[in-house]
Amino acid sequence: MDDNTPPPSNTGIFNAMWEKHFNKFLTPFEEFIHRQTTSGLLLMISAVIALVLANSPLAGAYYDLVHNYATIGFGDWKLKMSLGHWINDGLMALFFFVVGLELKREFMVGELANLRNAIMPLTAAIGGMIMPALIYFAINPSGPAAVGWGIPMATDIAFAVGALALLASRVPKGLITFLVALAIVDDLGAVLVIAVFYTESIALGPLAVAAGLFGILILLNLGGIRNAVPYFIIAIFLWYALLLSGVHATLAGILGAMTIPAIPKYNPDRFMHQMGDLLGRFKTSRQTHPDQSTLTNEELRAIVQKMGNTVHRVQAPLQRLEHSWHMPVAYLVIPIFALVNAGVPIEFGSLGETLSHPVVLGVSLGLIFGKFIGITGAAWLVLKLGVADLPKETRFTQIAGVSLLAGIGFTMSIFVAQLGFANDENLLLLAKTGILTASLLSGLLGFVWLFVVSKPNSGG
Repeated sequence: MDDNTPPPSNTGIFNAMWEKHFNKFLTPFEEFIHRQTTSGLLLMISAVIALVLANSPLAGAYYDLVHNYATIGFGDWKLKMSLGHWINDGLMALFFFVVGLELKREFMVGELANLRNAIMPLTAAIGGMIMPALIYFAINPSGPAAVGWGIPMATDIAFAVGALALLASRVPKGLITFLVALAIVDDLGAVLVIAVFYTESIALGPLAVAAGLFGILILLNLGGIRNAVPYFIIAIFLWYALLLSGVHATLAGILGAMTIPAIPKYNPDRFMHQMGDLLGRFKTSRQTHPDQSTLTNEELRAIVQKMGNTVHRVQAPLQRLEHSWHMPVAYLVIPIFALVNAGVPIEFGSLGETLSHPVVLGVSLGLIFGKFIGITGAAWLVLKLGVADLPKETRFTQIAGVSLLAGIGFTMSIFVAQLGFANDENLLLLAKTGILTASLLSGLLGFVWLFVVSKPNSGG
């Protein structure tokens, strides 16, 4: 056999006793986990479970669990918060960390890196934030409810993209890219709104400490530190400093993500040269000791370790972290958030009165009509001005359909509602009712609209 002939694909592979049987079960499960629609489906299931629990005999136990306090500490230092706060202030920092990584990547090398490509999703997102806030404020211009104007501004990227992915065979890829870019800009807008308008009071001492810690993170980046561990350790202290300062602690996730290096140590040419050299050494060592494996041959083991380090260095830390944290956040953090926050008691006898409440109307009309008018109107304007183009193979009617899907607020909308109505449980429940109602209607309307205006495999 010629030396360059590759070995059969089934040789040199070792399986544990039950591995083949496990793979038959795990392969369909792994395919399910990696589907684009799965995170949205898990989010929906969590929301339904929360609604069922909140309207069942288990409602008391459900609310007791959410409001039950948990403490961490050592010595004289203790941090005590309810389970709901640990999730909303702590666990959601990981969600904001992934959002920050996505934002940085999009602005550096993604759809938003090219100005002409970025204009349409950027202006559409701004229109889709301003119009819902204006509609809400028009219905709730004064009083305690007025502070909720930021609630209908946000789009839930998992739900919206998941719903659009169900139509992947009927819509062009450019439309999905447009929605992702729009939702990412939307998230950035929501983060700015939270930082500027939903911070009640500022403690300057802890804020100065937070600024210093952020400066250290920047120095790590400038110093070429590509190991993620120092960033995570300092980001934890940054989270605590922001918590004490009064600025919402989850913003530590965004700030930490922005300092993660986006440039790899090796470029592709250096990577190929290094791997070629290591593969040559591996082959020589293998020929010298053909009866040994990496378990018994220390030289082979060292070469493989260097190969792993080389592969590590050709990937930017930003790229690695976004990939490794996407699934835990999408499939654990956000569903847990939904499970804790989507539990809304429904009084069917007074449902009509509830749905006509100004807060419910402001949130639901803001998300459904505000998003539709704001996104579609802004997109139409930049097209008429000739400063932007439609995404490839996309029609304007499909942009309008996406603007309906953008009315699925859910995660970020509930998060803002928690901040705005933290001291008013009744208004918070009303806001959540509006969010759930609007998200359901927006999802259905957007799906039906896009199904009607798009043809199978036509891309346009």
